[in-house]
Amino acid sequence: MVGLVIVSHSMKLAEGVRELAGMMAGTVPVGIAGGLEDGCLGTSYDKIWQAIDAVHGPDGTVILADIGSAVLTVEAVLEEHPDEKLILADCPLAEGAVLAAVAAAGGADAEEVARRAEEARAMKKISE
Repeated sequence: MVGLVIVSHSMKLAEGVRELAGMMAGTVPVGIAGGLEDGCLGTSYDKIWQAIDAVHGPDGTVILADIGSAVLTVEAVLEEHPDEKLILADCPLAEGAVLAAVAAAGGADAEEVARRAEEARAMKKISE
């Protein structure tokens, strides 16, 4: 099964998104990297690496990040990580995590899980 990693500047936000994904697809392994080691807001290279290693398996891992330096830090990790089955999805964090978790629970491969997460970019929340 494809694993997911949620990366945020805030541990509380990362935990909340993991909880939401778990409600939708509790069988999917979801790692989180939120905040800095001292608990402050920020993004930690080491925490991201550890979250990937905690859930990464032969089916790959899809990573979802919130904003700015979280994306840049994930990209730095991906340049150094030895496994190529890691995909950074370009999507809204909460909506993307739900779509990714459901796809992963349904047996989709990593590319499909990332594609489904990225569908969240076009979702309308309010109909006209």
